[in-house]
Amino acid sequence: MTYSILIIIIPFLIFLFLGLAGGRMKPQIAGIIGTLGMSLCAIFSYTVAYEYFFCIGKIGGEWVAQIPLNFEWMRFTDKLQIDLGILLDPISIMMLVVITTVSLMVHLYSLGYMLGEKGFQRYYALLSLFSFSMLGLVVATNIFQMYIFWELVGVSSYSLIGFYYTKPSAVSASKKAFIVTRFADLGFLVGIIILSYYTGTFDFATLKADNASIVTSNLGGTFMGLSLATWALALIFMGGAGKSAMFPLHIWLPDAMEGPTPVSALIHAATMVVAGVFLVARLFPVYHFATPEVLTMIAYIGAFTALFAAIIAVTQTDIKRVLAFSTISQIAYMMVALGVSEYGGHDGLGYMSSMFHLFTHAFFKALLFLGAGSVIHAVHSNEMSAMGGLHKYMKITSITFLIACLAIAGIPLFSGFYSKDEILSAALHTQPAIFWTLLVVAGLTAFYMFRLYFSIFWNGKRDYSKHHKPHESPLTMVLPLIILAVFSVFTGFIPFADYVSSDFKPFHTQIDWVNVACPSIAVALIGIGVAYCLYFKESRQPAILAQKMGVLYRISLSKFYLNEVWMWITQTVVFRYICKPIAWFDRHIIDGSMDGIAWTTQKISSSIHGLQSGQVQFYAWVFVAGTILIAILALFI
Repeated sequence: MTYSILIIIIPFLIFLFLGLAGGRMKPQIAGIIGTLGMSLCAIFSYTVAYEYFFCIGKIGGEWVAQIPLNFEWMRFTDKLQIDLGILLDPISIMMLVVITTVSLMVHLYSLGYMLGEKGFQRYYALLSLFSFSMLGLVVATNIFQMYIFWELVGVSSYSLIGFYYTKPSAVSASKKAFIVTRFADLGFLVGIIILSYYTGTFDFATLKADNASIVTSNLGGTFMGLSLATWALALIFMGGAGKSAMFPLHIWLPDAMEGPTPVSALIHAATMVVAGVFLVARLFPVYHFATPEVLTMIAYIGAFTALFAAIIAVTQTDIKRVLAFSTISQIAYMMVALGVSEYGGHDGLGYMSSMFHLFTHAFFKALLFLGAGSVIHAVHSNEMSAMGGLHKYMKITSITFLIACLAIAGIPLFSGFYSKDEILSAALHTQPAIFWTLLVVAGLTAFYMFRLYFSIFWNGKRDYSKHHKPHESPLTMVLPLIILAVFSVFTGFIPFADYVSSDFKPFHTQIDWVNVACPSIAVALIGIGVAYCLYFKESRQPAILAQKMGVLYRISLSKFYLNEVWMWITQTVVFRYICKPIAWFDRHIIDGSMDGIAWTTQKISSSIHGLQSGQVQFYAWVFVAGTILIAILALFI
């Protein structure tokens, strides 16, 4: 499958071409070139998936990783080197399908949504760079190659979130996303250095071989009471937590909504925020065998983040920020699944369900964001208060948005039900407390998503006479909604455990109707029912309820003041008590020392510069005087 390299090369070449020549062509041409290029990537990805899963991937009843390309890039020692290559296994191929499919839908959708925007060609060039970065990340054969593309993902997201660079809030959001994720990536890099220093390798296959024996045998030393393996893998997870917006590093993601809405769909559904989940999944055997305590930590951080983000989403009024906190909550679901998973067979249900939910979530979350973009395109506002009754004007958007809401709420026959319930099953058998937390989150998810749906498409009549009458979006925007709606329904029926498992061996699952499915359906229906009562028709009940909740409502609306806390930490603690003393030391000690040396040198030079005046008489006098002085000293010593 050497042709799989084209999946990565094509978007990179399109980025270069549009970046250099895009300004000289019509915007529509640039958009069509970008879309056709991503169409080719999608075709190649589906071809790779078919060839691997149905032709050559399974040997002896077990999925076997394929490396069609790998070459040495940099060598440090006889053992330690950095390779660049392509690793094809069930989770990397799954990610190729997800990324290219969602990216293609975003490219197609943007032909209508972004048309007329200044920088249209630049936008498509950056979309290709973003896709290239994530595609390179998921097929990396080693952790340092992954880190290279990991940072390229950060650069791409910075550029796209700040696409409207004349808008101060967009510039601020892009810088916030870049700085927060760079802070997390510092931990990732330190973890990589520790891991590679003691194991002598960056290679994933070597790190995972023989139940991660190379890690357990070489990183057994301790530091501050924890093993080096624990430190290394916890720091690597720190990078994943930053990218996947886990608490408390989640603060960049809601502000990232300042970018174009199709970019939000790409970031939330297929690229940046799922990178952290993919990282933990890629190193899952190492985490499981070398540091199971880190997996437990991941599970609890994920459970708290899922509940925390869901509570905030309940009170938000900006439709994109509701979806942003929804993403944080759902990504946390995936992290929990990895954290509660064992290794091999049905014990690895958590691993499988995490990847399954990543797969299904990509399609219905992309559908939700693109549906929100269609609504924003129609009413020119992000606020739910400016919407209502849009089902009359936007029937296709309304129906597809409803499908996505049913999927994320976990209603049977929609994809989210099957993947989410597998996560709940995994949690129930290993961490019952986390199971009940996730069950509450499931109810909250159903509530805030249908609060959003009813507020946009129903909820009384709005007077749109002051503005232009809302209408359905053009075909380039509607077609991706329809395709993603189909995916949101039918991807749940894929027997995912036959293709993806922690030990590469297929196994079979079945729905636990009594302990998991029925309770999760019940809480979802309760959430939908409460949302229907409060938001289906225009009513004062939500305002009255918010007033009764008092300070609790205001805290949730203000996102628990986490932004303010971080600003206090950075401005007061970091800038005042760390950066300011360092700046004083730099100016007065470092610069002062250098200035003192320069001043002393200058003074000495000024005082002795006459010794080199160029006067022969003076040189002769010094010579004679020196000779006499030497003679006197020789006479008396």
